[in-house]
Amino acid sequence: MTNISPEEQELRVQLAAVYRLVVHYGWDELLQTHSTVRIPGTDHFLINPYTLRFDEVCASNLVKIDRHGNIIGDQNQEINPAGFVIHSAVHLFRPDVQCIIHTHTIAGMAVAALECGILPINMTALGYHERVAYHDFEGPSLEMDERVRLGANLGKHNILVLRNHGLLTCGATVAQTFVRMYRLQRVCEVQIAALSTGQKLIVPPLEVRERSARLADDFMSTEGGKGYSRKANPEFEAMMRLLDKKDPSYRL
Repeated sequence: MTNISPEEQELRVQLAAVYRLVVHYGWDELLQTHSTVRIPGTDHFLINPYTLRFDEVCASNLVKIDRHGNIIGDQNQEINPAGFVIHSAVHLFRPDVQCIIHTHTIAGMAVAALECGILPINMTALGYHERVAYHDFEGPSLEMDERVRLGANLGKHNILVLRNHGLLTCGATVAQTFVRMYRLQRVCEVQIAALSTGQKLIVPPLEVRERSARLADDFMSTEGGKGYSRKANPEFEAMMRLLDKKDPSYRL
């Protein structure tokens, strides 16, 4: 790769790590779903090449596109149009967002099919009290005008349940976005497990839900020292070290 700034190169490495972690946790679905990162100071963002498995994604083969879906650079590369529509909607309407992760996991799609959506029935879910947005299914996301509705439904939130579809998280950093998705996935897994028992669910009182959400905001903050560590969202860096032991080729 040439003419790439150190900042863009680091973002490429981090985004490639996200794709490898999606495989590591079993969140992948053949070549479907996407994660993207905005290149600061531009209207360009990076996305995976559509023809590659996620375990084949690395820093150098990520595709740079603009908000209109035009590929910047190697015109032999290919992207998934549906991935472009969803991700460009968020990047277009939320300039504060650097990274977006979208998944089609079994638990996530199951919760996306429930009218109740995310229920405040476990510790992690309580941290998302009144912080989850919803977007109704309109069919495969191939129509550009859906971007307006996607952006409007997301609003100021950083978690979007795409009804009958899947999950989406976004954030000010790659690390923050990944940790949000990891926690959201766990929320859905626990909810499906709890519902499967057929027993009555316990919902804590409103004041507990509100306090939990405020504390979770601090935990997820990109300001070091607000969470449990002096570093912001240290979990992602720890998972990158895991990848370095397992297969560091994502960095290439």
